[in-house]
Amino acid sequence: MTLATEHERRLHPLSWLFLALAQLRQFALPLIALLLFGRGGGQWWESLGALGALLVAALSVLRYFTYRFRIADGELTIRSGLLQRNVRHIPLARIQNVVQRRSLLHRLAGVAEVRLESAAGQAQAEAEMRVLSLADARALEALVRSSRHAAADAAEHDGSEAGAEPLLTLPLTELVRLGLSSNRGMVVVAAGFGAAWQLGDGFGRRLTRLGEHAFGFARELLPGPWEWLTGAALVLLAAAAGLRLLSVALAILRLYDFRLVDDGARLSVEGGLLTRLRGHAARGKIQRWLVAQNLWQRLMARQSLRVDTAAARQLNDDNALPELVPIAPDVVVTRLLERWLPRLHWRQLDWQPLHPRAWRRFMPWPLLLTVVAVALLSARFGPPGLLPLALLPVWVWRARRIAGWSGWYCDDAHVAWRSGWLDREWQIVEIERIQLLRIEQSPFDRRHGMASLLLDTAGADPGWSALRLRHLPQETVTALAGRLATRIARGR
Repeated sequence: MTLATEHERRLHPLSWLFLALAQLRQFALPLIALLLFGRGGGQWWESLGALGALLVAALSVLRYFTYRFRIADGELTIRSGLLQRNVRHIPLARIQNVVQRRSLLHRLAGVAEVRLESAAGQAQAEAEMRVLSLADARALEALVRSSRHAAADAAEHDGSEAGAEPLLTLPLTELVRLGLSSNRGMVVVAAGFGAAWQLGDGFGRRLTRLGEHAFGFARELLPGPWEWLTGAALVLLAAAAGLRLLSVALAILRLYDFRLVDDGARLSVEGGLLTRLRGHAARGKIQRWLVAQNLWQRLMARQSLRVDTAAARQLNDDNALPELVPIAPDVVVTRLLERWLPRLHWRQLDWQPLHPRAWRRFMPWPLLLTVVAVALLSARFGPPGLLPLALLPVWVWRARRIAGWSGWYCDDAHVAWRSGWLDREWQIVEIERIQLLRIEQSPFDRRHGMASLLLDTAGADPGWSALRLRHLPQETVTALAGRLATRIARGR
């Protein structure tokens, strides 16, 4: 039986199990707390937890029997619900991105979780199908592709991708570099720290004992006035090393065997050790390109590349690979940009400066924090609390460096913006993708003859703000906005 049929079909028979596991995962912490802290109730708490698990399983089975889909005439129709029936009609040509997620359990069962995203700019995907057989998931991808490119044969397209040579793969050494240059482990540690702290005083006592051991070792190593300084340094070094090792492990788990493939019409990425993620983006629907390079990546001559597509994506969504190129040498990222944006001439961009007084716009937050610190410390310690004022020259120097490195560029087809200093970013938008132009001015900007230009695109990722060319001379912004408006109108 082919996937496109006049008859309605159900999902894979094991879909109820995966749905139940997904729902139980959301209630895992309350159930664990119920079992750990439900003292004095005998078997009552355990029975209540078991009853909740059975209820979730029963609802998942019910959802399996009430969920049906049909693909015919270039349209996906989904019927769901028991008491409240929902019917959705989704044209396949509207789908811009197909994301596959395969955990270790999915791979053992030969199934995949499929997420269909469109350019509607919604917070939710058009459809989430949990779960389809692997053959059905691949057939659905082929149908979506053939609906967008009717001239191409779906079967040949699928076969050509399977044998396509990847543009980029990430060996283990690159994943180690990615982990060492990221702070992803900090999020996991913070979440684990908060959960462990709720388990009682035992966790706090363990931390206290670890600190005592570190300072005891420091006392033997450098006794005297250096004891506390050495102990604190040892604790910080151990914490930093642990976080980096955890970040490396997370990078390997998420991006093992990473592949980037370009078949001309779309870009495909795939990776993961236990959970295998596979995502696609139509080349013509990419709205923005972002090259990022933090301080550690600069020291290793590495960069990352991310794209914003005209496909809805939830904020903090784990079912899509976050970056087109998680990490690669600078020359590789430059080569890929020149491949996808051949008219940009990335290496020879003539970056234009900001307003001469733009550095002052980077001063308010450091100044505010300094004033608050001086007020608090002076109230507690008196005149020594004025020492943070010594940081003011540092903040001025930092603001001038940021303003001096930031800049903008515009030609007949692209607008680009670079920002940062220690951590750097480059953003590129094709002019034909721009949907909104807006000039912004704060009272400070008006006083000093500055303005910012906002450029928004279709279906922007909710995790990204609109592109802003900040703190430019007012006459420059006015002229640039008029030039872009004329170019956009002529293009349409």
